[in-house]
Amino acid sequence: MANMANIEDKLKILPALPGCYLMKNKAGDIIYVGKAKKLKNRVRQYFVGAHDFKTQRLVANIDDFEFIVTGSEKEALLLEINLIKKHTPPYNIMFMDDKSYPYIKLTKEKAPILKVVRNTKDKQAEYFGPFPDSSAAWDTMRLLNQLYPLRKCARLAKKECLYYHMHQCLAPCVKEVDDATYQQMRADIRKFMKGDVKAILDQLQVEMEEASAQLQFEKAKEKHELIQAIAHVTAKQQIDFKDRKDRDVFGCYTDKGYISIQGFFLRGGKLLERTLHITPLYEEEEEAFLSFILQYYEQHPLPQEILLPQTYDISLLNDTLDTKLLQPLRGDKLKLVEMVIANAKNVHEQKFELAERKVSRREEAMQELSRLFQKDLHRIEIFDNSHISGAFNVSGMVVYKDGEPSKQDYRLYKLGTYISDLDSMKEVVYRRYTRLLKEKGRFPDLLIVDGGWQQIEAAKEILKALELSIPLCGLVKDDHHQTSALMDQDGQIMPVDRASSLFFLLTQMQDEVHRFAISYHRKLRDKAMTKSFLDDIEGIGAVRKKAIWRHFKSRKRLAQASVEEIAQVVPKAIAQSIYDQLHSPNQNEANAYDKL
Repeated sequence: MANMANIEDKLKILPALPGCYLMKNKAGDIIYVGKAKKLKNRVRQYFVGAHDFKTQRLVANIDDFEFIVTGSEKEALLLEINLIKKHTPPYNIMFMDDKSYPYIKLTKEKAPILKVVRNTKDKQAEYFGPFPDSSAAWDTMRLLNQLYPLRKCARLAKKECLYYHMHQCLAPCVKEVDDATYQQMRADIRKFMKGDVKAILDQLQVEMEEASAQLQFEKAKEKHELIQAIAHVTAKQQIDFKDRKDRDVFGCYTDKGYISIQGFFLRGGKLLERTLHITPLYEEEEEAFLSFILQYYEQHPLPQEILLPQTYDISLLNDTLDTKLLQPLRGDKLKLVEMVIANAKNVHEQKFELAERKVSRREEAMQELSRLFQKDLHRIEIFDNSHISGAFNVSGMVVYKDGEPSKQDYRLYKLGTYISDLDSMKEVVYRRYTRLLKEKGRFPDLLIVDGGWQQIEAAKEILKALELSIPLCGLVKDDHHQTSALMDQDGQIMPVDRASSLFFLLTQMQDEVHRFAISYHRKLRDKAMTKSFLDDIEGIGAVRKKAIWRHFKSRKRLAQASVEEIAQVVPKAIAQSIYDQLHSPNQNEANAYDKL
């Protein structure tokens, strides 16, 4: 806290009002966001009295702070969530689950369709879930599509498809389907997803027996497989509430400066369990826990009921979340909350050492890197270029903040015509930092290029031209293309111990930037491989392209067609453009191939 005099002056003018505060480091980055009922009391607590080791580490990095006054504590809570989402401060509890849960989506269109999705923000749809994994969601959706003849096509076609002939679609594309029919299917699907499957099982049983009596063994087998599939999909688990409400249950356990948060999800009689988070704790347990729950429901639909431990004041959550919140005192619901807390404790004890070592290694690596460059380093940007013989020339930039990847700051660049690797490096560095200068953005504390001296020279030339003094280095690789050392901007090798935390961090950075750049390169390459010459002709979109393919079957047959024959499928002006394109000198060889 080199700026303690300025901090003391600001502490004197803090109001005794609700609001949010933003702690900053020397580089001006926001490292922590908090809320307070009284800003004056809460913010002062950080700078007086004794703290545990983790809070001391946060306070040691605070160089300045800002505050925002709000009209109420509820407003402060909502503002805090938005600020955390915007700035992703490293010392805050953040909902960063490794993946979102899959749901089954039932659209509210006239002719509804089922989809497996992870985004539940479309209000014009119903959602069923979450499912423990995507395979369970897809299995359930396939089964529902077999049982209920909803449309399957993303867009309505102009004639019946195969699903209609398989009796799995009512063909709303060409037939008028009564609204009551779809309303009944919606109601049946809701009942199915709540576990009420007796009626459909009885019906399938009757149909199976009738088919068997009529010696229609294939049909009987199909019905038997559906009965088994329903039994598998709707299998009961150990915990089952008879009211079949959708419930979420949260609990947490705190020890040794870390907090583990656990969530159980009950849907239609099924219990889904998942450990959501284990992270260092820099604030009060209650604040961290409630903030986490609010962030969770920013990304997931609310259930009918949320169960929480008795130990927390949930009045702000009650004011904010539009659903029923309970803190059970007895019975099965209390047992469920206790089970969640017990699971959080077990997970915490199992994973604590691993999490502690991971944080320690990351901090150790950043301290070593800062020592090498004799500067506090917080934000690092790494570039890597990718191409094949000059084609599909791209670059990827990844960003690390305090040793962790910040994926929201990643950027991809589609570069100009390939001349050399050095020109590609110059182009991407110029484009990146010219834009930051224009937008007055946050510059990195260190720029790393995935390459040796020539790449460093190329980047250094651009930085000099832009009058930027950003520390620069390169990742030196061995014969196996693996990171072996660092090279500074003067060409001096900076050895890195292969057993050190810094070496593992640099290796992770190299792998990540290479993965990011090469994935974009492959995407462009794959897209180009499926590109048709028709894509370059004005007036031809996906529908006309499909119609041409359906009519002529091959490029060769299209090339043999006259303008009048092509005009049977598309307007004559477009037919003439196709004919001219196919009969231009550079297309003659391609016309021999049997593809459009």
